[in-house]
Amino acid sequence: MPNAATSPLAIYIEHLERGELAYQFSPSANRAVFYPRVISPVTGAADLEWRVSAGLGTVHATTVVHPQQGKAYNVALVDMDEGFRLMSRVEEIPPTAVKIGMRVKFRVHAKEGDEPPYPVFTPAEGAQ
Repeated sequence: MPNAATSPLAIYIEHLERGELAYQFSPSANRAVFYPRVISPVTGAADLEWRVSAGLGTVHATTVVHPQQGKAYNVALVDMDEGFRLMSRVEEIPPTAVKIGMRVKFRVHAKEGDEPPYPVFTPAEGAQ
């Protein structure tokens, strides 16, 4: 695991490189924290702990982007079961098939060139 001087973003990316979706938990606020930070945005305490998500969530909101060049894609807000929300996209289905309330599971979109890895989602068949 990285040393204490490593930035929260670097730690988060290291988890993604291992295929994990990491988030922080603030004991003083008793809640999940995401995007990675140095202090709790609720209490200001520097008590954040790293945890690894089970990778299941629910689409909170979605839209389809139609760029002038290239294929349409979706952008989704996903509420993770651990209590944090992130913006991503749902892959492996047409962008218009992504629905609010849909259960999804995390996977890593691999690093490409200078672009770091990032989380994406696929439909979670049979997930409750």
